[in-house]
Amino acid sequence: MRIGINLTGLRLLLQEAQFLVVLEAATLSGNMNSKTPSHYSASQPRIFYGWYIVGVGFLSHIVCAFHLSSTLSVFLRPLTEDLGVSRGLFSLLRSGEIVIGAVMAPLVGTWVDRYGGRWLMAGGASLAGIGFLLLSQVTAFWQFLIVRWFLVTVGGVFMCYIAVTVTISRWFVRRRGRAIAIATLGQGISKVGIPLLAATLFVWLGWRHTWSVFGIVTVVLVVVPAIAFMRRNPEEMGLQPDGISLSSDFPAETDTESARAISDTRNFEKSIVWTRGEVVRSRVFWLLCLTFGMANVGIAGLNLHVFAHISDMGYPSFIAATVMGIIAFTQLGSTMFWGFISERVEIRKATMLMFLIQATGIGIAIATGQLVPIYAGFFLYGIGLGGSLVLQEMIWATYYGRASLGMVRGLGMLITLTFGAGGAPFFGFIFDATGSYAISFITFAVGLLICAFLTLLAGAPQKQNLIYAKG
Repeated sequence: MRIGINLTGLRLLLQEAQFLVVLEAATLSGNMNSKTPSHYSASQPRIFYGWYIVGVGFLSHIVCAFHLSSTLSVFLRPLTEDLGVSRGLFSLLRSGEIVIGAVMAPLVGTWVDRYGGRWLMAGGASLAGIGFLLLSQVTAFWQFLIVRWFLVTVGGVFMCYIAVTVTISRWFVRRRGRAIAIATLGQGISKVGIPLLAATLFVWLGWRHTWSVFGIVTVVLVVVPAIAFMRRNPEEMGLQPDGISLSSDFPAETDTESARAISDTRNFEKSIVWTRGEVVRSRVFWLLCLTFGMANVGIAGLNLHVFAHISDMGYPSFIAATVMGIIAFTQLGSTMFWGFISERVEIRKATMLMFLIQATGIGIAIATGQLVPIYAGFFLYGIGLGGSLVLQEMIWATYYGRASLGMVRGLGMLITLTFGAGGAPFFGFIFDATGSYAISFITFAVGLLICAFLTLLAGAPQKQNLIYAKG
């Protein structure tokens, strides 16, 4: 026991000594290279390499939107009519995709922790691109299902959220919220453009070859950038999270204290390792899974069925497309807002606010069948939705650190995505039974209010036995 304590203490002393050496070198460099003393002008590249990682994440989020429910909803009517399937049965396609993603998530998360996301993203984009090309050739629903499940979905799991968000969370601590938000903007831009793009391509090429275009774009935007720029973490390149360029971040009189505080946070996040057993025994883990899992049920269902919902109310397809565009546009426009909020407001309060805004928006949208409340409600819902990816990734990374984040996110997604798998068929079969989506939307709004309450109960987990990562 005494040996273990002494080794731990020695490790901490070495970390402190290393920081002081870097600090002294930065101070000397600042004094030599400027007339005004700059205490922390460490020799750094003009652009911190982490922003290249964010750029690749941005491109990945663009193409990952191609196989989301919101994209599939644009194809819902022509596909079900051409392939001869009901909406409820077709909704099971998306549920199967979500289940596959859930089952694969723990494995992919572990691989990201161990190897990084570089080759996972490149291989996944190649597989998904081939899948999109094959979708243009299917002649039966079972063929469409097989290609979507085993090529597009598997490729998407490799190249999308875990690889992107875990890697970005490793490269940033203080600026993590804005970094994740910028990468997430790719999905928002894609959601805004896809309904218009798909409608145009339908006219020019038909729905089949629209998938081919998505396949080509997937390969071009992700494979080469991932191979060229993705790296596992900043320490492997001799860097620190956020670029550790502190001279521009803090007033001179507080440089030392601020530098130490952020350095301590970075070292803690890098060093503390969670085991699977510790994670699943954590009460906070299950609260977060329940909260985001419940939200995923409604989000997945709404994404797939909102276009059909508006059309079934008697509005033309153009109006339905504009509703989807409003959701996507406000989600895009509010993403950076939520990124900055997550860095300045306690993460639980920010997440609760997000759920309350979403619930209010849904309530307004379904209160009447009038177009103005529909637009206003989904406008507000989109603002709340803009924080869903950013705040979820922020709370997981803040609570569990960087060293084991891939494993933690993988386990969490196994549960939250399993919840989400029920969303699309729930909306679809409720419609088949009642001829309306009213029950589904009301249930979603109530669920969001429950999620807001659960968020306040999810305080930071306490790790009993500290285990430090090597290196």
